[in-house]
Amino acid sequence: MPAIFTGMLGGEELSQAYASGDVFVMPSESETLGLVVLEAMSSGLPVVASRAGGLIDIIPEDQEGKTGFCFNPGDVDDCVSKLKPLLHDRELRETIGKAAREETEKYGWRAATKKIRNEQYNAAIWFWRKKRAQFLRPFQWLFRLIFQAPEVNYR
Repeated sequence: MPAIFTGMLGGEELSQAYASGDVFVMPSESETLGLVVLEAMSSGLPVVASRAGGLIDIIPEDQEGKTGFCFNPGDVDDCVSKLKPLLHDRELRETIGKAAREETEKYGWRAATKKIRNEQYNAAIWFWRKKRAQFLRPFQWLFRLIFQAPEVNYR
């Protein structure tokens, strides 16, 4: 197959490049965020991606075959076995592409902000409180030792 190396694309050119594809293959084993996978999915392309890095969060195991496919890193036969059905079945491509598009809608700015606010911010507060308690523990012991309340006998 002929390959075209476009270099960096953006805006309308990037949208047209995604729209001209049938399937998006992401063979990287070190992809951390997977933004190009999200871009492909949001363009309605079914994705075949390496089961590595952040890609496993974008196409989790329970979504395998619904919003895309993951293959074992470095396993070309596994990759091809996931790719072949998509290349030969237009209806399958369209079904998975549509589901992929719907899946990416939860990755918008509103959803990302909500996740940061609800999950990551609360986790950061919990972590800070835990560290503060660990730091203050020796001082609390010392404070109790110095300012110990007098014993009161009730008779």
